[in-house]
Amino acid sequence: MTALLSEAEREAALAALPGWTWDANRNAITKTFRFAEFRTAFGFMTEVALAAERADHHPEWSNVWNRVDILLTTHSANGLTDKDTALAREIEAAAG
Repeated sequence: MTALLSEAEREAALAALPGWTWDANRNAITKTFRFAEFRTAFGFMTEVALAAERADHHPEWSNVWNRVDILLTTHSANGLTDKDTALAREIEAAAG
């Protein structure tokens, strides 16, 4: 099983992930992405889906028109792990 991040590890990871915030209630990190239109948002989600499949680690997310809300937590560990921060970095790359 993947170990939960310590508070110091979490803070260091968030410092390197602009716009991501800590959700203490879910032991997760979250971010909202906005795009010019639905097509661009959906294309972004497709890239993230492929990265998530490669990592075998999947986000909780929703999409409304040009907005994509993402929450990352490792359910099997009951909280934030390096799997989440690694996927967040890939998500940032997909967002450009």
